Amino acid sequence: MNTKREVFISVDVETAGPIPGEYSLLTIGACNVFDDTQTFGCKLKPTTHNSVPEALAVTGLSLDVLEQEGLTPVEAMQNFYGWVQYIVETDGTPVFVGFNAAFDWSFINYYFHRYLGKNPFGFSALDIKSLYMGASNCTWLDTRSSQMAKKLHPTLQGNHDALRDAKYQAELFRLIVKGN
Repeated sequence: MNTKREVFISVDVETAGPIPGEYSLLTIGACNVFDDTQTFGCKLKPTTHNSVPEALAVTGLSLDVLEQEGLTPVEAMQNFYGWVQYIVETDGTPVFVGFNAAFDWSFINYYFHRYLGKNPFGFSALDIKSLYMGASNCTWLDTRSSQMAKKLHPTLQGNHDALRDAKYQAELFRLIVKGN
């Protein structure tokens, strides 16, 4: 059997709203879960000016500023795709890891397919909340990051900066897998 090495990549996004297509992907942060010095981050130009004010307020991002400073979605996804390929090398398979992976993966999947026609992560994602629920036998409400932090004692914290949050998620994942 010829299986490839799995490379777990923590991915976090900040967006202008709850669903891809109608709302823009604004930032991407990613890191190798087991070597969080290997990172990727970028800001994207919005594809629409639709936004949920609370989504922008929590991140401090501005659609007008991103329009000037962000990469086009094509550039951003090409750069992210290239980084993923570099991290996994020829013998690896990328595994998308997210905290509430369904949300983050939906935007990443949409943007990869819309702008590149392919998603290096395929059609699935590993959800940290679900992993924690199974490992700790807790309730769904106990899978909030604040509740996990009380039990796992991570050194990092999330703050709605996509790269920082990707690193925080990676630490939570490592602590769960380690059995803390």
